[in-house]
Amino acid sequence: MASVQDRLWDRIDPYVAAEGVELDDIEILGGGQIVRVTVDASDPIGVDTIAELSKGIGRVIDEDDPFSSSYTLEVSSPGLERKLTRLNHYRKSIGHAVKVKTFAEVDGDKTHRGTLRIVDESGFVVDVEGTERKFQYEDVSSARTVFVWEKGARPGKDA
Repeated sequence: MASVQDRLWDRIDPYVAAEGVELDDIEILGGGQIVRVTVDASDPIGVDTIAELSKGIGRVIDEDDPFSSSYTLEVSSPGLERKLTRLNHYRKSIGHAVKVKTFAEVDGDKTHRGTLRIVDESGFVVDVEGTERKFQYEDVSSARTVFVWEKGARPGKDA
């Protein structure tokens, strides 16, 4: 039997796709007290769109009624820094700066910062200061993109 998360994914994914956005992630926290849905699109998603999606996703969840008590629905977009938890998250982040934490040391470190270069079904490669480090997904405790502030002229200052 499919998990509640899988059932919700199967119900919510077609709804948000019809609205022109992509279902990025679903987290069920606190034993079902919080349902966190992350959506993404090629263009930035505005607050009004998030509000409309929240209403629709709430109706979809209520039709399935997977929880024995009330729940809080949180709908958001990934933001500047995104957690990498699914293969698709890694694929969309190729070429971006990432921070990877591993359970055991890899090349003498448990924390790795660099540019995500290669992604496949079994793992990924990060360029860390000119050295390629290979990771298997099961060896990663957490991974996320890192927003890099571009240094430029400060407003009001001559360049």
